Amino acid sequence: MHSHENTARLLPDVAAQAQPHLAGALDWVGMDGIEVPVRFDAGDGNAERASAQVGAFVNLTRPDKRGIHMSRLYLLVDAHLSARPLDAAMLEALLRAFLESHKDLSDRARISIRFDHLVRRPALRSGNSGWRAYPVSIEASLGPEGFRLELGTEVVYSSTCPASAALSRQLIQEQFARDFDASRPLDHAAVMAWLGSEQGIVATPHAQRSVARLLVRLADGAGFDLISTLDRVEQALGTPVQTAVKREDEQAFALANGSNLMFCEDAARRIQKALDADPRIADFHVRLEHQESLHPHDAVAYASKGVPGGYGS
Repeated sequence: MHSHENTARLLPDVAAQAQPHLAGALDWVGMDGIEVPVRFDAGDGNAERASAQVGAFVNLTRPDKRGIHMSRLYLLVDAHLSARPLDAAMLEALLRAFLESHKDLSDRARISIRFDHLVRRPALRSGNSGWRAYPVSIEASLGPEGFRLELGTEVVYSSTCPASAALSRQLIQEQFARDFDASRPLDHAAVMAWLGSEQGIVATPHAQRSVARLLVRLADGAGFDLISTLDRVEQALGTPVQTAVKREDEQAFALANGSNLMFCEDAARRIQKALDADPRIADFHVRLEHQESLHPHDAVAYASKGVPGGYGS
């Protein structure tokens, strides 16, 4: 009977067999969609557990080598991500381990980690609260140019069109002129009743659910601090979607929309200003998508920090 060690040596390894007619270096080789648990501190001191999808890759610099050692990448992912919460130091160590396990084949490594993170958000007025699931993507890479770390997420919010609001106000003015004779004194009670009626408010501006997709490159030594980034963006917009909603919350949300009329360009500049003031962020890229209720297409704007050679180049 063969020992396990002897049996392993006898197993065929076709990946080690060169194919000269197909020789060539490859940009990236690896696996995507690896299922693994991760622990993530969003900035509140609690390392929450999440089910993640992970991509692990190295380049293949040797044209004469048929493939990489994918099982090595998998085992390293499992060992590192299970050992401690996600942070820059751990991810850099993991990528160095990727390269050490492929030192004769690769000089670049990268990893992508995708999961949802739950954050409890308070209602606007009622004192209730509920959960919001924010998608998180973490991308880390290591190569001759050094280590690079990026954090991605999304903020969903409501956007009310300023042009539509102005057109609606004009229609309301015209209806008021028809309903109230300019030559007669105004009756306060009658005006109040009119303002509270459907007959008075004959038009309302169109609003739409909108999405801000964020990608930030973290400064050296900065933690992820997802909640702080979300807070900055949501406060800048003023109309993030809500969780638990009573009537008083819905009324407060209507007031927030009326106080924060914005085109996609306005929303992009608000976020640009908010992120530009954050010293933890070395660069950022934002895609704003207003999913129009007036059109079958979307209104879209992009913004960046404007760093030379950065996302906006």
